[in-house]
Amino acid sequence: MGFRRFWRQTGESMGDFVRGGPFWGAMHDVLRLRYLDGGSGDGCTYPHEAPSQARRWYHHLTFYGFMLCFAATCVATLYHYAFGWQAPYPWTSLPVILGTLGGIGLLVGPAGLLWLRQEADPEPNDYPQREMDLAFLVLLFLSSLTGLVLLLLRETPAMGVLLAVHLGVILGFFLTMPYGKFVHPIYRFAALVRYRLESRRGSPVVIPEP
Repeated sequence: MGFRRFWRQTGESMGDFVRGGPFWGAMHDVLRLRYLDGGSGDGCTYPHEAPSQARRWYHHLTFYGFMLCFAATCVATLYHYAFGWQAPYPWTSLPVILGTLGGIGLLVGPAGLLWLRQEADPEPNDYPQREMDLAFLVLLFLSSLTGLVLLLLRETPAMGVLLAVHLGVILGFFLTMPYGKFVHPIYRFAALVRYRLESRRGSPVVIPEP
């Protein structure tokens, strides 16, 4: 609903948003994290003045780690409701492979972004936003950590407690999603679509900042 209001306030219609060329062009930019290359391809001057690709790679690990975990959940849901295959699934099954790879990405990516935050100058940052970003990264990291520990110890007596802890972290993540950093990709993607639309029309455009 917030996105819909935002998009209408830009003066665009939903038909413009889903128009093939600009939409898929923006999707291509997102999947490549095009605007985290610093403009010259050398990377962002973050957290220090020297260009680095670290921020871009940690974002990649976080984004694709999340998508792999989401895919694992979707496949497991299909297994359960469509085929009647009950969890836990074998180590070589698709949900476990996708979840393990995604979980590793969601450990390394958020940990790297947290490290970059510690290295960066805190003065230019907005404090309330900084705290929301921190909570988002910590919840992502804990979601992955508790999930991987649960996977490793799922056949032990600790499984019940570990499952409760993991689901509690996931619940906290979903409850805070609309109020934290998770909404950023929605508006960021909308801005990239708008940029593509304006470029196609020949309107004066401003290159989206990293």
